[in-house]
Amino acid sequence: MFVVAVKEKPKETRLVCNIKDGEASGLNTSVGSDRLPDSPPVLADINANKLYQQSFLDKGHWKLPFGWGFIGTVDPTVAKVTVSYGGADSQAVLDHGWFVASGTLTEQVTRSPHLKGYDKDGKLIYDSDEDKTYMRDLP
Repeated sequence: MFVVAVKEKPKETRLVCNIKDGEASGLNTSVGSDRLPDSPPVLADINANKLYQQSFLDKGHWKLPFGWGFIGTVDPTVAKVTVSYGGADSQAVLDHGWFVASGTLTEQVTRSPHLKGYDKDGKLIYDSDEDKTYMRDLP
């Protein structure tokens, strides 16, 4: 099981850790934002793949069902983020410029989760399929 925690102040901080037998391990933290002035409105966290892949080596041939997660940041124009993965859709929770989504994978996949971001009027303002910087295929 993985735990994700974020805080906004005094500096943006993100923590991802693995819980095994009640003990935290594999702590992964970052301080400050990954966002640059030209970042897309929805930006996957650099370590999001740790939450939606069982292994890099198996390229999606994983033991199913598999509980997955996805985290990243959004700019203030984003009011809703959806994540589609392995035929299932999840609406992300937004909090202080971060988003997190989760679901259960029930089929083998070869592609990364598909992200969409919407403004407050419901207009699509981000689609990972149109983002040249987003890695759509699993490594």
